[in-house]
Amino acid sequence: MLRGYRYLFMLLCLVLSMGISPLYAQPQMGDAELQTFILKTIRENPQVLIDILRSNSEAVLDIAQAGSNQRRKHILEKQWKKDLHESKTIRLDDRPVFGEKNAKVRIVAFSDFTCHYCQASKSVIDSILKEFEGKVAFVFKSIPLEEKGISAQAAQWFLAIAQQDEGKAWEFYNAMFTERDALMTDGVRFIRKVCKDLGLSVSKIENIARSNKKIKTLLAEDREDSDKLHVEGTPCFFVNNLVVRGAQPLEFFRLAVQMALEDADKSM
Repeated sequence: MLRGYRYLFMLLCLVLSMGISPLYAQPQMGDAELQTFILKTIRENPQVLIDILRSNSEAVLDIAQAGSNQRRKHILEKQWKKDLHESKTIRLDDRPVFGEKNAKVRIVAFSDFTCHYCQASKSVIDSILKEFEGKVAFVFKSIPLEEKGISAQAAQWFLAIAQQDEGKAWEFYNAMFTERDALMTDGVRFIRKVCKDLGLSVSKIENIARSNKKIKTLLAEDREDSDKLHVEGTPCFFVNNLVVRGAQPLEFFRLAVQMALEDADKSM
């Protein structure tokens, strides 16, 4: 709270130093004195606060956002300390893994190729995988909004390609999110184009996507896992046992990975 007062104090300086009060002549104040001074100034000159908010709206919003993020981070960290000791069972067999398969930390995403927030989270996950290369692996599990919609079909093709070439499957995954608008506009036609651009046999992959029983089983398991783990929306991430719901900032994921790594080291 006192940090907020100090930010407000600096903004007050900008306005009050224009002639309302000789602020720069004030001696160095302690926290209690600073709080008292600011509250007294606002009571005596309420218009000053309004002027500050109007003239420094972007700065005020930045301060509010920073404070909100800090509170959320503390709340999440407290929850994650509990999560560390609550084992989560997620079926991952026969699914493509990006990164070191035996990495200490595995990020499992319950996601949707047509979800805007999932698309926004992809760049954050990409940054984490690069920053913690060799220590973190990634698995994509599909939770489409519509079970027979274009996102579900893209997930089928993703797994079908992975049976032939995991590297190509991740290139396909990147294309689905990078060109999400094209996926939503052109549907299967876009999916086929991406496969062709990757040098894959479109007819072969399409046949596997439609008829392979293993793919149907994997996608059914994804839905069952999401229900069991109370995944209420996409994206939802599991960083080992830590739950990260929604599109969160990079610093939040970095903290989750660091906590998971430390816990993994202790368990060795």
